[in-house]
Amino acid sequence: MGYDEGMGYDLIVIGGGPAGYVGAIRAAQLGKKVVCVEKEREGGTCLNWGCIPTKALLENAELYRTVVTRAEEFGMHLEEKPKLDWGAVVARSRQVSERLSGGISFLFKKHKIESVRGEARIVAAGKVEVKGADGQTSLLEADKILIATGARTREVPAFPMNGKSIIGSKDAMVLPKVPESLMVIGSGAIGAEFSYIYNCFGSQVTLVEALPRILPNEDDEVSTAMERSFKKKGITCMAGAKVESLVEVEGGGVLATITAKNGQTKQVRAEVCLVAIGVQPVVPEVLPGLKLTDRGFIEVNEKYETSLPGVYAAGDCIGGIMLAHTASYEATQAVEGMFVPGSKPRKPHHVPGCTYCHPQVASIGKRERELKESGVAYKVGKFPFQASGRAVAAGETEGFVKLLFGAEHGELLGAHIVGENATELIAAPGVAIAAELTDEDLHATIFAHPTLAEALHEATLGADGNSIHA
Repeated sequence: MGYDEGMGYDLIVIGGGPAGYVGAIRAAQLGKKVVCVEKEREGGTCLNWGCIPTKALLENAELYRTVVTRAEEFGMHLEEKPKLDWGAVVARSRQVSERLSGGISFLFKKHKIESVRGEARIVAAGKVEVKGADGQTSLLEADKILIATGARTREVPAFPMNGKSIIGSKDAMVLPKVPESLMVIGSGAIGAEFSYIYNCFGSQVTLVEALPRILPNEDDEVSTAMERSFKKKGITCMAGAKVESLVEVEGGGVLATITAKNGQTKQVRAEVCLVAIGVQPVVPEVLPGLKLTDRGFIEVNEKYETSLPGVYAAGDCIGGIMLAHTASYEATQAVEGMFVPGSKPRKPHHVPGCTYCHPQVASIGKRERELKESGVAYKVGKFPFQASGRAVAAGETEGFVKLLFGAEHGELLGAHIVGENATELIAAPGVAIAAELTDEDLHATIFAHPTLAEALHEATLGADGNSIHA
């Protein structure tokens, strides 16, 4: 797509991920002339190498596991074990990404957003120099600039990635074959999801977490349930463990020396090791004066404006809750703050977190340990999916819904779900928290039968000991 070199833009967006492309579209909807600079393809890490392709791999993994291990449960008798075409699995995930990236390009054309390929550098107030793949540079000028450059896999000197035996999440999506053994360091959403994916496809998986529980950002009961579920699937979980060293070994693979939580040291060998212990911000080259936090993220004020006048930032590059939906929210708030008179940008709160392994995990609001530590009086409502008619019919009875309500007023403080379609179910508690609904409001809501969502109603009733089916 062509673009105008020089003055003429209201907004230059640097980065085309969930913050960048959403911010660009919102500005265009407000009648602004926008150009978006992206080094690779629209969609950023999320669409090209993160959220979307991993979900495609997960769909394949779940289908494969179901056919291989549960076919007879559903009345299907297979003459032989299905053959896995790993190349086709990877190709499908890439096709999904390419299709959606093309969709972003279509939306840019629809909203008359100009697109530039290249690496951006802020050279002065309102001026961005773009260096293309051919080495040629051009200068873009605008009243305002939005930095939305995201983050990348955190590099750890002790675990030097080589793209083969020691890899990051991007490499994990395009491995040439399913490794016989896989060690995963870090059990957040990325580590848990890849552990599940490769376990489904036959890898012997060892999941190592330095903190006391896997999925350490989740409610304690959720973490415990997921560790139990993973162990049943054959995934070795080592929580509270420290990787002392990680070296490549002759003949291929890696050898890790790990101190377990009981203090004993053991060695684990794996064909491939995935390092999934966080991300680090990507910050474009800028003129002096851009303030960063101690961790290297871009510092912004309540309007998402940086220390440089007219330069704003949103998404993973500013830290906080680094999720795609958070990034889109922040970019929208930043753009409306720039161009809508009287707009007061808001920072994200009550953000849902989702992990797409099986069973799925989703949560929003406070965890029980937070309420205990802060001395807040609360009541708990739980409902197991094994008592849900819809879950039993689907053969997906693992997990539960756990809701936390304020003891005095009954306001919903937090929701934690482990189970089938948890990542879809969490939207309802999100609305309830945002609308400040109480347990009485949820009591009065009629949930369709039979649905998994009924578990939300039953958990609400259970907070007062009145659950019907449990």
